[in-house]
Amino acid sequence: MSRTSMSTARYATVSTPPGPFTVVVTTGPDGGDVVLASGWTDDVGDLLPVVHRSLRPDGLESADTLPVLDVVTAFADGDLTAIDAVPVQQRSGPFLTDAWEVLRTVPPGEPDTYAGFAARCGRPAAVRAAAGACARNAAALFVPCHRVLATGGGLGGFRWGTPVKRWLLDHEAAHAGS
Repeated sequence: MSRTSMSTARYATVSTPPGPFTVVVTTGPDGGDVVLASGWTDDVGDLLPVVHRSLRPDGLESADTLPVLDVVTAFADGDLTAIDAVPVQQRSGPFLTDAWEVLRTVPPGEPDTYAGFAARCGRPAAVRAAAGACARNAAALFVPCHRVLATGGGLGGFRWGTPVKRWLLDHEAAHAGS
């Protein structure tokens, strides 16, 4: 796969209850921001390695704020659907690309298991691949991989730490349906 030419991406950080949240955006075809990577860190360098090499920006500029951070704040304030319409750009093979889209359909407050998530993806035997889709997700929160748990109800892994995952799940359980 050839590398596409990327313009300079922008990044900014906002404070959230479980810690600082940083987002990297580029300009989409409609001129709006598209999330390339995001997560609970104040170091943009933590985010770039998970961006597919063909999508990595040629340069980065720090921004004081970005419109998508208002969505993050709304989510933290209890509007769990605020993240649903945020455009995200990730790239990989067909299974991972489809799996990331399926992750966006897991309802807040109703976490699934890795086995259940594999079944949602149409490949019930692909539990490891489903877990891999969660692990390789560059757009944490907007592609809510935190909503997938280990079979048996354990938290499973999370790139940003299980305390952040626990906060997200508890937050969504408290605000789902409100």
